[in-house]
Amino acid sequence: MTESRRNNLEKLCGVMAHGMVVIFGLTCLWLYYHQSIADLSLPDPIPYQSDLPLHISMVVEDGWYYSFTAFFYKALYVLCGGSTVGIAVLLATVSVVSVYATQRLIVILQGTEPDISVGQGWRNTILALTLNLVMPCYLRFVGEYRYVSYQSPNIWHNSTYICMRMMALLVLIQYFKLEKKYREGITLREWVCFALLNVICTGVKPSFLLVFSPIVGLYLLADLFRKVPLVRILAFGSALLPSGLVILWQNRVLFGEDTGNGISFHPWYTFSLHARLTKPAVLCSVLFCVAALLVTCKQLRTDKKYQFLVLMAGLGFGEALCLVESGTRSVDGNFLWGYSFCLFMLFTVCAVKWLDIRWGSLRTVIKLGLGMLYCWHLYCGIYFFIELVGGASYWLT
Repeated sequence: MTESRRNNLEKLCGVMAHGMVVIFGLTCLWLYYHQSIADLSLPDPIPYQSDLPLHISMVVEDGWYYSFTAFFYKALYVLCGGSTVGIAVLLATVSVVSVYATQRLIVILQGTEPDISVGQGWRNTILALTLNLVMPCYLRFVGEYRYVSYQSPNIWHNSTYICMRMMALLVLIQYFKLEKKYREGITLREWVCFALLNVICTGVKPSFLLVFSPIVGLYLLADLFRKVPLVRILAFGSALLPSGLVILWQNRVLFGEDTGNGISFHPWYTFSLHARLTKPAVLCSVLFCVAALLVTCKQLRTDKKYQFLVLMAGLGFGEALCLVESGTRSVDGNFLWGYSFCLFMLFTVCAVKWLDIRWGSLRTVIKLGLGMLYCWHLYCGIYFFIELVGGASYWLT
């Protein structure tokens, strides 16, 4: 094949990849709109059941602003004359941006510079799209429900998680960019941008900050022992402080004295709510990641980004495993949101490591085996997504 024909083929593949993302976005628009107008008073199974009608009702009818998304929902609801179309468009846009943010993060994890031309990077576009669809490997005897019996990196019923994930991806992209250079100093503009991204992400949902900031602190502490100037460490770390003020506001709204809610230590409680076999359900949720980690664990010593995301996933798992809200939200599993995003990151970095495995003898067998596991996750995710778009409840079996 000539170079010209190869370039034309690459461009065609690029156009097709972006076309698939557009189709994904339009499908999300259909899904979110029907979720937004779902009648939750109907008997189970409720068509297009999700938390979105409740989130909209809390703002429009109750005036309860529990998240930054509430302000956008209220504005779009008013601007659209009492219709939820604007909210659905917002969420669909967020889902599409998440795909491209995932693609950018993949490039960072690969350690390569992106080419913005249409024909280049289409493979990463496809990978990013699949990562936004993967779900736990479903085994009925392990967990009856494809979605709620497991822990999923992709959440379709909770709009605040959907928005948080996009912002969290942008935070991580900025973090990895600044982490490489902060020892020589960062500009005020970079500090403000990083701090603002963290504030918005935390204001949407605080779950990400709870799994992100402790790991950032751990790495900054390690740099202190490596004799990095304290002023540089404080300058970089202080960008997370404004998010703490947002946490205080959210804590007052969600856990104030008049709410009757709190936090308790109850290991395995949340994981066991809807699973028949709790520990196998946890494993099925991360089967590909566990296998990829076992194969590539030696790289944890040399790849700082890989190490960072694995530690973040470990912390997210620990929080979801042990912490439970007491009171009326005890069965809501709200400490799962941070872990779900950590799973998304774990799938992303493990997919990068999987594709980096070279072909040859035993490595070929390992790479094909990991590919089969990834395809299992992807099949379960696509099947579930298609069912949701067709009107199924997220309690699908």
